[in-house]
Amino acid sequence: MEDFPFDETILSCNNKGQFPDLAIRISPPNELFTGGELIELKDSISYSVSSFNSTIPTGKKAIEKVVKVESGSIALQMLAAGDDIFSLPIREVFYLIRGKKKDKIKICLVHGSFFETVPTNNLISQSFSQVLDERLSQQGIIVEEEVKKLLLDLFSEQNSFNKVRNVDKASVKLRFRIMTEVKAEGNILDSRKYPQIGNDTINFILPAHDDEVENELSFLRMQNIFGHILQEHFSIFKLKHHFNSYFLVFQQSLQ
Repeated sequence: MEDFPFDETILSCNNKGQFPDLAIRISPPNELFTGGELIELKDSISYSVSSFNSTIPTGKKAIEKVVKVESGSIALQMLAAGDDIFSLPIREVFYLIRGKKKDKIKICLVHGSFFETVPTNNLISQSFSQVLDERLSQQGIIVEEEVKKLLLDLFSEQNSFNKVRNVDKASVKLRFRIMTEVKAEGNILDSRKYPQIGNDTINFILPAHDDEVENELSFLRMQNIFGHILQEHFSIFKLKHHFNSYFLVFQQSLQ
């Protein structure tokens, strides 16, 4: 992207090694665009999505959880770009994914809901439920369901694991990190699962809503940007996720 001549003034934030890698500036009030989208970059030398370190992919994120302190780098960048940060409290999240296989390439700008087929809190609590069940079974302990549910609710927030824990008299500090790995069914680059995402293509992938008005808005936004070349140069189709409804794909060949 550093070699691609795009207008960098559309960005309110540009980071390396910190979420978000990129953030779009908030748009002036209009009917089609809000702006403010958060983007994470994922690059791989294969047709697999590289692991998400210390994060769980999601379709929307509260900006207050991203901008933890107003004096931090992200907040300062956004303010310098002219954004009223908290005027858009919930942000859409996208992942710009590139995969390579020999001399072939696939590029996908995909909405985070493609990976969030189970709400994050449920994903964490159900994972802990498996650990708890294993330990209880090994020890032969029976715990009331009400107590078990309380424990799982307490361990369902990702933020609980982001903090460094300082134990008295310990010479080290401990911080648990979450690593998220994508299954084949969630791997948009997998040619067997999603053959519609062809080699040497660039793809913009959005949720296909049940509400046709929302779907029409997606077309209007793209039409507003690309004009008459949208229908001429893009393949437009719906893609069935193996776990999570349909997604709308705008695809263009790189050849």
